[in-house]
Amino acid sequence: MEKKNIGFELSIYNSENELSQIERELLQKAEATRKNAYAPYSNFQVGAALLLENGEVVLGNNQENASYPSGLCAERVAVFQAGACFPDKKVMMIAISAASKKYTVDTPAGPCGNCRQSIAEYEQKQKTPITIIMRGEKGKIYRCNSISELLPLAFNNSFLGDS
Repeated sequence: MEKKNIGFELSIYNSENELSQIERELLQKAEATRKNAYAPYSNFQVGAALLLENGEVVLGNNQENASYPSGLCAERVAVFQAGACFPDKKVMMIAISAASKKYTVDTPAGPCGNCRQSIAEYEQKQKTPITIIMRGEKGKIYRCNSISELLPLAFNNSFLGDS
């Protein structure tokens, strides 16, 4: 038997003033679009802002539905929008902001498993990492260099053979 420890480096910032100007602006756009999320059931609002290689910013927020599986997370709304409108442009960075109407979110909320898988697909497709920046309503900001750090051993097209 062999054991391996899989880990990653996470940068933790106390203030958005520690971020680069581009990162700070992207996070602010995620926070702004978060406020337009349609979350009448969970009251948990998430906003995502993607920076593309051409400088375009694509926004997304969570969209709930009374039939819960029919909703969609902010990250996938933004990633799929980028794929539909800018299919040949690489996603360089995604900022995610989360808040609740019921309590203060002071810890960054990472993407759910489905969103991690979707972002990983784009990272593999474009063959370059996607930086992830995460923040709650307030508090520390987390930054990692690639979605593969948040989703090690991800399922990808290599498992599908010649498909």
